[in-house]
Amino acid sequence: MQTFPVLDLYCNYMVAALGRSERTVIEYRYDIIGFARFYKQDHGLVPAGTEFEDIDVTDVDARLLNKVTTDDLLAYIIWLSRTRKQSNASRARHVASLKSFFKYLHSKKRLIDNNPAYDLETPKVGKRLPKYLTLEQSQTLLKTAYESPKESNERDYCMLTLFLNCGMRLSELRGIDINNIKDNTLTVIGKGNKERTIYLNDACLKAIDDWMNARAKLKVKPEAKNALFISKRGTRISDDMIQITVKRLLLEAGIDTRVYSVHKLRHTAATLMYKYGNVDIRNLQLILGHQSVSTTQIYTHVDEEQLHKAIESNPLAGFDPDKN
Repeated sequence: MQTFPVLDLYCNYMVAALGRSERTVIEYRYDIIGFARFYKQDHGLVPAGTEFEDIDVTDVDARLLNKVTTDDLLAYIIWLSRTRKQSNASRARHVASLKSFFKYLHSKKRLIDNNPAYDLETPKVGKRLPKYLTLEQSQTLLKTAYESPKESNERDYCMLTLFLNCGMRLSELRGIDINNIKDNTLTVIGKGNKERTIYLNDACLKAIDDWMNARAKLKVKPEAKNALFISKRGTRISDDMIQITVKRLLLEAGIDTRVYSVHKLRHTAATLMYKYGNVDIRNLQLILGHQSVSTTQIYTHVDEEQLHKAIESNPLAGFDPDKN
């Protein structure tokens, strides 16, 4: 991916100072490069007919960025909507990227005189209820992994068990070291490099124990000796391999992979805990590692059956003015 020096500085700042994840940095970099290409094209700074993805941005510097106006940013957001047919949610992410980038240039580095993104409004995004597996689907998925004839079935079953019981993120699971497990607790590093403790139930402890017995028979490379989950090559398992494994097991379990993915397992764990475990919203927030309880509250709106029962349990539900 093309880049330019000021953008590299900003991305390094996001990682070092803000603790942003690798995925977030990649998305922001992509968004800002997209705007830089649009700006050069819109201002006639590239030869006519140049394909958008071929527009060179390596020469973008503070002098050019200092010329960007709020109207330029608005034109880009409109272009994303009309030409690229992007949804409100996608455009909202672009706005967030631009606001953060130009705030950094103006307030942190003093590279531009004014912040053109200061008054940029974010498109309204309706709250989408999270997709999640039912209890029956979750049990089928676990059984599929447990009974798989593949050599990696103990590892794969263990990963699914942790995903579905603990609600951890992909990066958190991948980063688990063996010494992070103490008795029935697991320490993971979440978003913003924040550490949190997850309590392991019996299913998790048994799955980890079975996997550790299988892992002991594998040849592990020195650099991965502390990694809980390793590949058949003896290295720490990669994000891609985790996603590929989960997708394969979802397909084998007859679950639509166009709808469900690794992250949906996190949604599933949260929903099952809320629906069947009567977990307090604050405790669920701590389990999931959400910075704000408002993020966690989305899981309180997914259970229509529970809402129906709540209404029916109202002591006034049986009140009949003709009989009372």
